[in-house]
Amino acid sequence: MSKPVLLLLPGLLCDAAVWREQMGALSDYECVVPDYGRADAIAAMAEVALAAVPAGRFAVAGHSMGGRVALEIARRVPERVARIALLDTGVHPLAPGAAGEREVAGRMALLEKARTQGMRAMGQEWARGMVREACLDTPLFDTILAMIERKTPEIFAAQLQALIARPDAADVMAGLAGLPGPVLLSCGRQDDWSPVSRHEEMQALCPSARLTVIEDSGHMSPMEQPQAVTQMLRIWLEEGSQA
Repeated sequence: MSKPVLLLLPGLLCDAAVWREQMGALSDYECVVPDYGRADAIAAMAEVALAAVPAGRFAVAGHSMGGRVALEIARRVPERVARIALLDTGVHPLAPGAAGEREVAGRMALLEKARTQGMRAMGQEWARGMVREACLDTPLFDTILAMIERKTPEIFAAQLQALIARPDAADVMAGLAGLPGPVLLSCGRQDDWSPVSRHEEMQALCPSARLTVIEDSGHMSPMEQPQAVTQMLRIWLEEGSQA
């Protein structure tokens, strides 16, 4: 009998390393982590991810940008999504006006640093805001930097373009109540990039969703608190019928 499929979607500049602990602990599932390549739109990333899973229904968990890809998959093939987990993410498009301009300028400055000084130098700056203070300059932080360094400025540019042009997924979030399985929302308590308040707004769109806050964690919750995230996902996967 084949294993149920669990599609694990990484975020910006992340790869399977972000899900390494969960993949090991959830080995009774066929864990699939796609590589987006140079896809430069959330929709294109969703197509890459869908091409990586076998036919039929599956569970999907997305972290950060991967959460937005998960929502796009739910928009496109809701009949195939058995359950969904959205970690440290959001649903809104680029803000209008000055707020959006500041976000674009900040992202472009990081891209310029990646192009002129290298991916690791850029990561040293960017990743410091992605983890809680206790994780800075630790072996975990080195692992995150190594993951970033595996990407290229060209991939970084493509993924930034996808995020800048990200679609409004509020309607998809509201429609998740129609899924056959549970909807899970989660974020780190110290996630300053995708804070708890944002996930509370997402829960308001889909009141049947369960919100779990991961203590002592910033934005990189699957890596910062792997055991807590794995336990949370296990409960989500085992609730009700199997994916």
